[in-house]
Amino acid sequence: MKLASYDNGRRDGQLMLVSRDLTKAVAVPAIAHTMQQLLDAWELLNPQLVELYDALNQGLMDNAIAFDEAKCLSPLPRAYQWADGSAYVNHVELVRKARGAEMPATFWTDPLVYQGGSDCFIAPKADIPLASEEWGIDFESEIAVITDDVPMGVTTENADKHIKLLMLVNDVSLRNLIPGELAKGFGFFQAKPSSSFSPVAVTPDELNEKWQDSKVHLPLITHLNNELFGRPNAGVDMTFNFSQLVSHVAKTRPLGAGAIIGSGTISNYDRSAGSSCLAETRMLETIADGKPATPFMGFGDRVRIEMLDENNQSIFGTIDQQVVEYKA
Repeated sequence: MKLASYDNGRRDGQLMLVSRDLTKAVAVPAIAHTMQQLLDAWELLNPQLVELYDALNQGLMDNAIAFDEAKCLSPLPRAYQWADGSAYVNHVELVRKARGAEMPATFWTDPLVYQGGSDCFIAPKADIPLASEEWGIDFESEIAVITDDVPMGVTTENADKHIKLLMLVNDVSLRNLIPGELAKGFGFFQAKPSSSFSPVAVTPDELNEKWQDSKVHLPLITHLNNELFGRPNAGVDMTFNFSQLVSHVAKTRPLGAGAIIGSGTISNYDRSAGSSCLAETRMLETIADGKPATPFMGFGDRVRIEMLDENNQSIFGTIDQQVVEYKA
């Protein structure tokens, strides 16, 4: 299935069932009003939605309307849990190499995760408001999963069945604020403003054979100011798959339905595929030339993030956002 949340003036939006080709949508209030309501009772409600989804794709729903990505909030406009990993360890290795730091061996055996703010996500077509360009504004193109209720201590082998939906992510980072925060030994906070997610969330089976080993085996495409920035393959060089990430996050606590777990910045050893964030490009420049040449984002800059299937059709819709100056 493909699902979205339309902006209806309420915090959690209106759950919409979206056709496979992203052309039609229909509200399903008789089943669930919001995405969170659906996730809270997934096993009960999912079969009913699958039946309607088949009818929608066959053109049999008279109340279907044209799907409009501009009306979408993030699929979960707010969530009880947003934990973002760093599953592409070659990206972490590169960043540390550029600043002459050793790579702890545990980075290859134990996932790195931070807990992000989840009370207010930005819509996929909405501006990114920030108060200063001096903060080092960066995008991070990622993939995330949404789970149902996950028991504490779930094994990697059993974690996969708790993954119900997939989305794309723009995990905005303020690079110049990160060093000061990490130096305090307590992690990110101000350096990680609100994230954004793709207009549509999809069940793993929508990806067919491109969802294998709890990984998405497709390129994640990023454009910066309408120029291709990178298209690394999300299924390549992913050190920890999503089952491992979910298991790791649930090691000491259960996860409630609607928990979002991110992959971290998509990155390939093959640098010809480009990058999924400015920081990686700047690190490569630093290693090659002794200093970065690519600037961070400024007001007016635009980032677009999407993923296409084998027929060049959008799977999740497009994150398309401009950075703007925030004035209180």
